[in-house]
Amino acid sequence: MFVNKLNQLYKPDRLLYYIEAADEDLARFEQGIIPDEIGKYAGSFGVYDYPGVFLIKTLDRPVIGIEFRIGDDRISYPEALASIRLAGSYYCSIEMDDEIAVDRDIITDLFMRTAGGSVAQRLYSDLSIRESSDVIAVFAYSKKMRILYESSLNDEIAGDVISGEPDRFDKPQLFEMAFTDPLTKHYNWNHLVAFLELPAQSDIRDYAFVHFDIKEFRVINEVYGHNTGNKVLCNVSKAINEADFVYASARCHNDNFAMMIKDMPEDETVRVLGEFFEKLSYLDEDPSYRIYFRCGVVPMQRTILSGNRVADAGKMAQALGVSQKKTDITIYTDRMHDDITWGDFIKAYVGTAIANDEFHVYLQPKFDSGKEAISGSEALIRWNYKGKELLSPGRFIPFFEKDGTIGKIDDIVLEKVCKALVKWKSEGKPLYPVSVNLSRKRLYDSDIIEHLTGIVDRYGVSHELIDFELTESAAYDDKEHMIRVLESLREQGFKISMDDFGTGYSSLSLLTEMPLGTLKIDKSFVDKLGTGNDREQDLIVIRHIITLARELGFKCLAEGAERKEQVDVLRALGCNVIQGYYYSKPVPVEEFERKYLC
Repeated sequence: MFVNKLNQLYKPDRLLYYIEAADEDLARFEQGIIPDEIGKYAGSFGVYDYPGVFLIKTLDRPVIGIEFRIGDDRISYPEALASIRLAGSYYCSIEMDDEIAVDRDIITDLFMRTAGGSVAQRLYSDLSIRESSDVIAVFAYSKKMRILYESSLNDEIAGDVISGEPDRFDKPQLFEMAFTDPLTKHYNWNHLVAFLELPAQSDIRDYAFVHFDIKEFRVINEVYGHNTGNKVLCNVSKAINEADFVYASARCHNDNFAMMIKDMPEDETVRVLGEFFEKLSYLDEDPSYRIYFRCGVVPMQRTILSGNRVADAGKMAQALGVSQKKTDITIYTDRMHDDITWGDFIKAYVGTAIANDEFHVYLQPKFDSGKEAISGSEALIRWNYKGKELLSPGRFIPFFEKDGTIGKIDDIVLEKVCKALVKWKSEGKPLYPVSVNLSRKRLYDSDIIEHLTGIVDRYGVSHELIDFELTESAAYDDKEHMIRVLESLREQGFKISMDDFGTGYSSLSLLTEMPLGTLKIDKSFVDKLGTGNDREQDLIVIRHIITLARELGFKCLAEGAERKEQVDVLRALGCNVIQGYYYSKPVPVEEFERKYLC
């Protein structure tokens, strides 16, 4: 069982609307099935959290319910449901990827074992797990369970920070140096953290979180001077202090600011922030220059769940604001959250997955278009995640590319391909080249040639049976180095292919330098063929790619052919090799052997 200690958070006074939960309701909940009476309120304005199972000491048995903010006339409260008022409290939150019985004793034992006594990871306060929690909440989503268990607030000085009373400290200067920005005299991030940790101390019941910066702030400093840049920062601080929707705020660093603001419906939040940034968009020194902002907003539901780690979510949403000549206000979503947590889960689990042999190789045949006979195959990875679900590459490859784990995955594919080729050779079966992906980041491994050659040679596989595929986008990092690596692989007898040709922005001159054997036309081109209304422009582009490959001495392979009409057009245009669902979807190695190597 993987347990992820998330954070510590505060939930204010709230109303829990609920229904009694029978055993079958609890079983269905663990499968992610929420009763309609509760589920229909998920995501409503003013809802603090997802639907969940609650263990309340004052109630006889577990209930399934959803929490609402109290006393807001904009909220449509459930009228047909029972309700109970829950007092504000601090919680320790954990996530796990396995089910756990919704039982008070079991959950209490879990928290005592995993969180221990103290769960403090806070600047200004300590929390400790209570021996008995008045409220336990269990939420199931994205194939994980999240559990909240009450904590006790221990020695804290966050109240002293929030109070701003210097006589609570040895020297007023100490407070100013620790908690204010020397340029703008605005409070800094250290000060704002106190509000995030103890919002109730300053009478903040709930809030949305905003993190933003100034686009191209470097340009202002370099073109108009640092005095002008400093004035812009002071103007931002002044506007924040004057805004009636801001509870607390900080200049974090450089041109980055953060705010805890009133919770509003999404469209109102975007409007209010848009008006706020618009007032700051003019440069006094040059009225023709427009200032644009990049802003990430974490809605109230997420701030409640994130607690003092909410800035991570805000900065992630902020980073997505890449428009030019425009202020971007990006709302943090559950999809972003799921991507983060899923990436964290699989990065922690991948070592176990490799040890358990959960990564499987599938082969998709390639067919000679003239002979209508198999001429090779492409190796594709699938993840049999915990033996429960077969994941496609899109669910894990992007995360492994970011953290460098992709090299291990590439090696697994190459090793399993080599094992299959050795087996087929020993059984006297026909052998065809198999293409395997070579991730672009691996081109910069200092020993990549020796490493790949060592794997293949360890199995005694002929090098010409291995075709390394490189995506077109890989050409842009370091062209000279890439070409040296590919030439070294070709000198070792390996085949080289460029995958997804036409989807990147490679210069045609690069094709004359790369030691390619095959050029693969991307599926997006093939999709346009065989419709009965083929555009002449599309046919011209594909015909020229095929002609270009042939005249440069490459084979041309079209991938993604799904219908006979597409195959017929590609054959007529002179494409050598065709791959796609028309012939076969990717299949397990054993099935490939039975179908194509008899």
